[in-house]
Amino acid sequence: MDRLNLKVFQQFWTIAKSYWFSDEKWQARGLLLGVVLFLLAYTGLSVVLNNKRGVLISALSARDEDRFWQTVVVFIGVLVLYAPLLAGYRYLRDRLSLQWRRWLTDRFVTNYFSDRAYYHLNGSDLQIDNPDQRIAEDVRSFTQESLTFLLALVESILSVIAFSGVLLGISKPLVVFLVLYAVVGTLVTTVVFGKPLVRLNFEQLKKEADFRFSLVRIRENAEAIAFYRGEEQELNRVQQRFSEVFENVKRLLIWELNLNVLTNAYEFIPFILPALVVAPAIFAGEMEVGKVTEAQGAFIRVFFSLNLVVARFQALTTFGAGINRLYTFAEFLEQEQTPKATEQTTIQTVAADRLAIEHLTLKTPNRQRTLIDNLSIELPTGQGVLVVGSSGCGKSSLLRAIAGLWNSGEGTIVRPQSDQILFLPQRPYMVLGTLRDQLLYPNTHLEAEDSHLKQVLEQVNLTDLSERFGGFDVQQDWSDVLSLGEQQRLTFARLLLNKPNYAILDEATSALDLKNEEQLYQHLQKIGLTFLSVGHRLTLANYHQLVLKLSPDQTWQLSQPSAFVQEQQALL
Repeated sequence: MDRLNLKVFQQFWTIAKSYWFSDEKWQARGLLLGVVLFLLAYTGLSVVLNNKRGVLISALSARDEDRFWQTVVVFIGVLVLYAPLLAGYRYLRDRLSLQWRRWLTDRFVTNYFSDRAYYHLNGSDLQIDNPDQRIAEDVRSFTQESLTFLLALVESILSVIAFSGVLLGISKPLVVFLVLYAVVGTLVTTVVFGKPLVRLNFEQLKKEADFRFSLVRIRENAEAIAFYRGEEQELNRVQQRFSEVFENVKRLLIWELNLNVLTNAYEFIPFILPALVVAPAIFAGEMEVGKVTEAQGAFIRVFFSLNLVVARFQALTTFGAGINRLYTFAEFLEQEQTPKATEQTTIQTVAADRLAIEHLTLKTPNRQRTLIDNLSIELPTGQGVLVVGSSGCGKSSLLRAIAGLWNSGEGTIVRPQSDQILFLPQRPYMVLGTLRDQLLYPNTHLEAEDSHLKQVLEQVNLTDLSERFGGFDVQQDWSDVLSLGEQQRLTFARLLLNKPNYAILDEATSALDLKNEEQLYQHLQKIGLTFLSVGHRLTLANYHQLVLKLSPDQTWQLSQPSAFVQEQQALL
């Protein structure tokens, strides 16, 4: 159990220290100091209030009216200070938590998109599920709970120091019993319940995220599921995911039941014990009646301060599980930023004002299969090359290598800078935003007049698109309101607006009729774009100057479009 606690603390500190030693460290430390000062002030006033509660009871018992009203005035005066101090403490605490969350979220999101870590995560062997939940929920929980537990610990220390003096003045044996009672309770709770609750809470976070993700996938793929009539299978899958959530919660509830039985019985004693200890002195007339209230208030504050682990044990186990999930995610992202030393050869990328492939041998990321062997080709400036071949021979994989997504293999890819080349993937990507955002993506900082946008839409045969949806600045779920053919034409409009020197098209016209396909490629030829296309239609050869045919046996062949068309027609 000690090793487990040490591991969790090490993981916590690895994540936390990045903020407290960052460029915002002085602002963060200043806010933390302010929180602690407010905490110190209202804890001191808590001692005064606890004392005055006892004096009020004693004054009532002795029927001392003057003492009673004097105490009421003091009590109200302290309360006037106490209330804003407590409110200010909570505000500064939550503000610090918010600042920390903003900084940590920005760090995770930046690393998530840096070097395409979000892409490599899908192909990783690591079991890092639901990165969206880890960034959105686990970071929020980490920052909030960290401060909550840290300040609870500080408050506990201050309370022990402040109220122990009160208890020592009332009864020394009471203090000794209190310390022993708290230590025994903490040891029993952590040893018996620690490991099972951490494990179950970790599983619960994962299973809840998996269940939520299965529901999101149904929403995103609603039409495909409806066409396949896959409701029964999807229902079974969702029910299975929820069943796993349900069974884990049942096990968690059993452990929580046992923990609650222990803690409820354990926490009952402090409410009666102070009265039992001071009762003989009160009956003997050696102590005022109000001392019972004062002793009980001080005893409870000290007890729950020493009993911090037991009182918050369930929350601590959930927090520990969240730390582990966030740590493994952060570890993966940090590894992605670190150059990896490897003895295996990789594909080299060279920046230049041309697009060429030199002696490329392309393998799958796990290197278990070679797709293309010793390929060399250079795209003629202002012309097009069509890549064809049977399914699975490496056409789309070649585009991934050019984009830098795959580097397993050997050889060299010479390519222009990223802002001079635009990729159109097989599945059009519709961003969340306005029609203007769709057209300008990925360079949404570009400025374009509405008249120019309309002109480009006309070129891709989407003349009425802006009028249909009420202008260029209206937000829609574009992947839902546009057909696949309209989405493909919209991505061609991005080419015409962004005006890169090179374009890579992966079956970018597969959903279009032949007339629209011809019109779009004619626009590419007209602006002098150099492009590489992957496709199956014979008609595509009409718009390219070279055809690269890939074969399942890793070989390749370069030919003229006319010769390729004749060969394919002969096979029909």
